[in-house]
Amino acid sequence: MPVPVLLVTGFLGAGKTTLVNHLLAQAAGRRIAAVVNDFGAINIDAELIAGASDGVVSLANGCICCTLEGDLLRTLSGLLRRTPRPEAIVIETSGVADPADIVRNLMDPVVWREAPLETVLCVVDAVGTVGLDDALLRAQVRAADVVVLNKLDLADAAAQERLRAAVAAIKPGVIVTGAVAGQVPLDLLFPAVPDERRAVRDVGRARPISDRYETTSWVSEQPISLRRLQAAIGRMAARLVRAKGFVETVERPGQVLLLQYAAGRAAMSAVAASDAGAPPVRIVFITEIGAFGAGEIERIMAGCLET
Repeated sequence: MPVPVLLVTGFLGAGKTTLVNHLLAQAAGRRIAAVVNDFGAINIDAELIAGASDGVVSLANGCICCTLEGDLLRTLSGLLRRTPRPEAIVIETSGVADPADIVRNLMDPVVWREAPLETVLCVVDAVGTVGLDDALLRAQVRAADVVVLNKLDLADAAAQERLRAAVAAIKPGVIVTGAVAGQVPLDLLFPAVPDERRAVRDVGRARPISDRYETTSWVSEQPISLRRLQAAIGRMAARLVRAKGFVETVERPGQVLLLQYAAGRAAMSAVAASDAGAPPVRIVFITEIGAFGAGEIERIMAGCLET
């Protein structure tokens, strides 16, 4: 029996990983395989973890997660050969990816027979997205069958209406639903009775990829000052697209904090210790190319160290 595929797209910080977490936690015994760009960024509840091998993490509820390494088609082939076979596959794209390129790969006739694309879901930040005038955001919405306006509890009624109108202008007729913390009903994404008449999608010709973003990683072998970190993020905020990482601070020794920055908002929350041998501070910054001078982020972050 074919294994339906859900493709999750959306811009950086929209809440894609939170939504995937919710799907896995609410699987209710259904075996779901999640293919993500960076498994370390997925915060699966500790009680769901069962074991890991070969880059695949088995979850106690029957689901599995794996990193997207190398060729997408090779990754899917490996999942479909597993015993027991997944009942559904979720693919989370990078926040700066045009989903049309992945849809094009999934249209491969061999893949289509075994793992047909059931739904393309686009997660939109209902608060951080002022409009949908960004070309990449528009491409993500155009590819979608379902658009989820996430963080709806933080947006007022007027902002919600503007965003719904913007989505409708880009993709008339697309299903639009709201969500808080990525909580979307499983049946909306994986219908109980799959449509056996799934249409082969026309994604057009392959478009050249233009580099727009760059990443900078900053690592410290010693805890940093929380107060100075907050000041550093504030100093960089206007030019930051996204920041994410694990932080230990001098104010809270022994406690690991997850740093999340997107759409002008920064948040830190306590998490379970990750890799015991990893440096206490590991942060990735995503910016527009040229937004920061050479070495500027490293110099600003160095100011977070207590001398």
